[in-house]
Amino acid sequence: MARIVGGITTSHIPAIGNAIAREMFEDPYWKPFFDAYPPVRAWLDEVKPDVAIVIYNDHGLNFFLDKMPTFSVGAAFEYQNKDEGWGLQPLPPYPGDPELSWHIINSVVAEDFDLCTCQEMAVDHGFTVPMSLLWPDRSKMGGLKTIPLVVNTVQHPLPSPARCFKLGQALGRAVESFDKDLKVVVIGTGGLSHQLDGERAGFINKNFDLMCLEKIVDDPEALTKYSIHDLVRLAGAQGAELILWLVMRGALTGTVSKLHSNYHIPISNTGAGLLLLENAT
Repeated sequence: MARIVGGITTSHIPAIGNAIAREMFEDPYWKPFFDAYPPVRAWLDEVKPDVAIVIYNDHGLNFFLDKMPTFSVGAAFEYQNKDEGWGLQPLPPYPGDPELSWHIINSVVAEDFDLCTCQEMAVDHGFTVPMSLLWPDRSKMGGLKTIPLVVNTVQHPLPSPARCFKLGQALGRAVESFDKDLKVVVIGTGGLSHQLDGERAGFINKNFDLMCLEKIVDDPEALTKYSIHDLVRLAGAQGAELILWLVMRGALTGTVSKLHSNYHIPISNTGAGLLLLENAT
């Protein structure tokens, strides 16, 4: 049977993609951020997952305000990256796993989650920045396949933290009922606190961010008690991306061990968090 070996959370700020492209790894502004990733990469090199499920929010590449599904899952053979206007060069396509995707879709829909299923899907910086941070050398990905899972954090109403945690639980059950011997890592992206516009542009709440990094490990249900309005108030308009982390955390079905954690501010006016959780049976 397939099993989830761990979960990772990481910010997906587009400026990170530009810093990677310009090889700014030793730049004083960027170095404390990039220096946090080698332990996670070492774990991935050791564990060698077969599939990465990447949970992120689409930024207008597939969906816009006129058509914004709450939850979407890719079921394609590959996922193309396209220019979003950030000055980032498009990356080569990422291979998909449509067989596992359809198993997840059928299983999650059977648990009363309504999904948009995408047999063609372009992936934006919300997907590619985490993949570039975790596998900077694509040759080390081996035969890794990917499955994008998109959650609406753009057009209100947004799904609640509790709903997203339950989606993660359904996702975990779906993966572990798949009858192939696969190792799966679940990546929750985005956040932490940030606001990009309005009177509170540049808002960061370090204390709230650090609390989230602590609670999501041993007491994720505490975070599900917040409403979306609570998250906007405490973490900024875009800080609601915490719900993407909660999908990841809900998917971890075993005993969870924290192997690595990092928090750094500011990265492009964002509280940038990184977390590696191992999922033991």
